Amino acid sequence: MVTEQFFEEVLMEKNEYIRLNLYVYLVLSLFLWLKVIIVRTILMPIWKIWFALCFAIPFLILFPLFYFALVTKRFDMVFKLKRFWARIISIFSMLYPKIIYTSKRKHKFPKPCVIVPNHTSYLDILFSPFYIDHTAVYMGKNELLKIPLFKYFFVYLDIPVKRKSATDAHRAFKKAGEMIDAGISTVIYPEGTIGDRGHLKSFKNGAFKLAIEKQVPIVPVVNLNNWWFLENGGFFKSNGRPGIPKIVVGNPIETKGLTEKDMEELKNKVHTFIKQELDKFNGKKN
Repeated sequence: MVTEQFFEEVLMEKNEYIRLNLYVYLVLSLFLWLKVIIVRTILMPIWKIWFALCFAIPFLILFPLFYFALVTKRFDMVFKLKRFWARIISIFSMLYPKIIYTSKRKHKFPKPCVIVPNHTSYLDILFSPFYIDHTAVYMGKNELLKIPLFKYFFVYLDIPVKRKSATDAHRAFKKAGEMIDAGISTVIYPEGTIGDRGHLKSFKNGAFKLAIEKQVPIVPVVNLNNWWFLENGGFFKSNGRPGIPKIVVGNPIETKGLTEKDMEELKNKVHTFIKQELDKFNGKKN
């Protein structure tokens, strides 16, 4: 017969098993917490400092060539130097971007065109010469003119814009139109700012209005996870680590025959494409 003592022994063993599992759980939780703290407060900042060195040292070495090419208007040379600089940063910071084409194979960009990527990280700009196959100018915030040496890109080639000034925005897009007339493509981040943790913001009209006015194709680009590797934010609070950023390059979208009435539809088409690619990558269902 099963005695009362037997049940007590079984119950004691069960309680001991539960206590053991709880102990293991607490130890693992503490280990994971310490791991996060170490990575976040020690390893990530160290990598960010290393990344800054990988960014700055080659730039300073290449700056005389950059400056010569800028002041003599050798813009093709400038873009090739940017690509070479990006390659050096990629190798030494251990960031190896993977470019994915929706057409399943690499395709040439129309020349000229308007290139519209989502904006998740400063890496979006850094890695763009890996998939843009010809000279392009960038539209960026006016504050970049305050950065020593780097400002010369925006003095001689790229297009600064004061985001809160309608007058300055008009001037910037006029210059972008002149660049397109000269056969130079323009890169415009239609969100106007870096999204929080890769979140896709609404698009401004400028890039789409420009493409329609100049009747040039739009090429959508999706930066899937650049923010995982260099996140905008506090030095100790944001992501920073080596890895494989992934970028999707969409097929060019023609604008020939489109008018300003079609601008909203074109903008929504590009926004939908980028959002669907992000949702697919993040495992979200539509």
